[in-house]
Amino acid sequence: MADISNTEKVQLHVPDLEELRGVLQAGLEDNFAEVQVSVVECPDLTKEPFQFPVKGLCGKPRITDVGGVMYPVGEIQKEYNINTISKELELSGAFILGSSTTASRIVGMNGELILLVLTEAEGRPAVNGSYFSSINPADGQCLLEKYRNKFSDCNFGLQGNLYACEGKSGKVIEVRVKRRTGGHSLVTALRKTLEGRYPDKSLALGGTFIIQKGKAKIHIMPREFPAYPLNSVHDIEGWMQPYEVSAPLVCLSVLVSRDPGLDLRVEHTHCFSHHGEGGHYDTDTTPDSVEYLGYFLPAEFVFRIDRPRNMHTVGRD
Repeated sequence: MADISNTEKVQLHVPDLEELRGVLQAGLEDNFAEVQVSVVECPDLTKEPFQFPVKGLCGKPRITDVGGVMYPVGEIQKEYNINTISKELELSGAFILGSSTTASRIVGMNGELILLVLTEAEGRPAVNGSYFSSINPADGQCLLEKYRNKFSDCNFGLQGNLYACEGKSGKVIEVRVKRRTGGHSLVTALRKTLEGRYPDKSLALGGTFIIQKGKAKIHIMPREFPAYPLNSVHDIEGWMQPYEVSAPLVCLSVLVSRDPGLDLRVEHTHCFSHHGEGGHYDTDTTPDSVEYLGYFLPAEFVFRIDRPRNMHTVGRD
């Protein structure tokens, strides 16, 4: 278990939801043929296709960037407990979603963690609804499994980019887009829009979106870390295993418009499905037919937990 060396907390810029709706509507129109951004009541996320352990994304929204991958590649046995992270985020019984890495000590290998946890609270144990994807050694295909079936502890390895809240119902930003005309993924398009509109401020969005139609490019890390440095995007892409997967896909996403000096990863998205596919979302591969439906909320704070002393900038977006 990793000892948390330090936690840094920075307040983020939080626009009014109606202002944010207009900004995202205008910005996404540069990247998609059909765009409809609205302020709505968060749907019940306990229902299909989400099946989250809470109903909503609201209540003290915040994001966190935990740990990191350093050269030489990282300490593969390093892991964090999600209940401990919840306390660092100043939330009791938090709902936390996002992208991370499996705890290799327990699972016995490396993999993409799709993290969905309602952390423990007084009188109630944690509810772990997470998934993880790995490369099936039998046939080299994507293998998606429920993380809670492997172990009961809510641990993750190395690093995490997470959104946390109280899991309450409330108003959120709904994003509906169809037919990608630009060169950015949905997540990058959201981030670039905020970066362009608020160049001197740091904003963050967290939430979930569904790829309703089309296909997507994902990648999965090999079961073992390499024994050589990954010094460039080319090195990373050569090590990762790419896959093309089919809708519907449920994605968990965190993005930051501008790093406020915390060595943040500015976007990270993992996805799962109910048909056995999932991993790290890169972009869609069927721009003419793709359809997205997403729900997001701006975070009030970012917490940088256990920032490594030696960080590289490769693969931050």
